[in-house]
Amino acid sequence: MMKQEGMFLCPLFSGSSGNATAVGLGEGRLLVDAGKPCKALSQALLQAGIQPETIQGLLITHEHIDHVRGAGVFSRRYDVPIYANQGTWEAMIPLIGAIAPHNIRVFDTGRAFFLGEASILPFKTPHDARESVGYRFEWGGQAMGVMTDVGVADPILLEQVMGCSLLLLEANHDPELVRSCAYPYLTKQRILSDRGHLSNENAGRALARLYMGGLKQAVLGHLSRDNNFAELALATIREQLRQADIRDEDLPLTVALREEVTGRFYTGG
Repeated sequence: MMKQEGMFLCPLFSGSSGNATAVGLGEGRLLVDAGKPCKALSQALLQAGIQPETIQGLLITHEHIDHVRGAGVFSRRYDVPIYANQGTWEAMIPLIGAIAPHNIRVFDTGRAFFLGEASILPFKTPHDARESVGYRFEWGGQAMGVMTDVGVADPILLEQVMGCSLLLLEANHDPELVRSCAYPYLTKQRILSDRGHLSNENAGRALARLYMGGLKQAVLGHLSRDNNFAELALATIREQLRQADIRDEDLPLTVALREEVTGRFYTGG
């Protein structure tokens, strides 16, 4: 029986240079994505007050290198299982190297599985990867979610995290900045597509809907280095929330830091 130590998200890194989020489920510790080298992941975990060897599993959202760069070495060094669906496994093996057979865990997208007393639901997300997912965690009567790298947050997708009190949500870009930036045309089209990344405005609209379903706080992640900045993301999202009559104090927002630990966010507030 796990002690009641709480349920939390702790972004370690967030952005196109690498993503990793520590997850606390009572005494259980997981890592969603491992997009930095193992040494950087280990140091960030220690900074967050988590011993790397206590991580009980790596949960992978998709195979892009900014989400899996350190997964193979971390698994081999600490003998940690990696959880991903079949499509992601097939796509990421060339990137992460050989994994011990007992650490290869394959789940079915859309079907919840249990780690200890915690329920974990991997759900399909619209992104230009083989079989991209987000995660919903339930433990101790609470729910929280991680949903980044999504081109569009439609009602079907939002239903997967409805009722979560805490959410890490992508707020990647401002569309006008993308259109005017120096990126190649095809890259711009990819970012702006329904299988690309979520804009600030669409993130705000999504949060307004989720607030009505019980969301208490949100962390904004995966901000573009070139086409977004924290103040713009917060201002744009706050405006969307105000249009839905949601006051600033009703839904606390925090921008996840790109290259350092942001801190722990608990489902209790």
